[in-house]
Amino acid sequence: MQIKKFNIRVYGILINEKKQVLVSDELIKGHRITKFPGGGLEFGEGTIECIKREFIEETSNEIEIVEHFYTTDYFQLSAYNSEHQIISIYYLVKPVSTFNITSTEKVFDFEGGKQHEQTFRWIDLKTISENDFTLPIDKKVGEMLKDL
Repeated sequence: MQIKKFNIRVYGILINEKKQVLVSDELIKGHRITKFPGGGLEFGEGTIECIKREFIEETSNEIEIVEHFYTTDYFQLSAYNSEHQIISIYYLVKPVSTFNITSTEKVFDFEGGKQHEQTFRWIDLKTISENDFTLPIDKKVGEMLKDL
């Protein structure tokens, strides 16, 4: 008998003064992925602790939570492990202080030689669509952002 597991992911939706949302282009296990900044919940931490930690790890910036935005409300199998069900939690976040990050306008603006490369881009909320994202839950959230 195989054990089925839940994989809990926590993401931050950061919108700047130009009404653009921050996205991360990453090379994960040989796949190019566009997603929101964030990642996996670690044992012993809460979801808010997780997204704060992830933002520091990924962007070197501290954030605070504005409000809960969305939690997966349907079954989603992991793209990387057929024994894992993904549950994703999204928060609207804002920087604690001036948000400093190097960003690009080019999709996947890295060489692709390293195991986990990452670059950041801003996407205008007026033009955002599910096609801007790779993973199914992020696609849904991208569409939901049109209503902001």
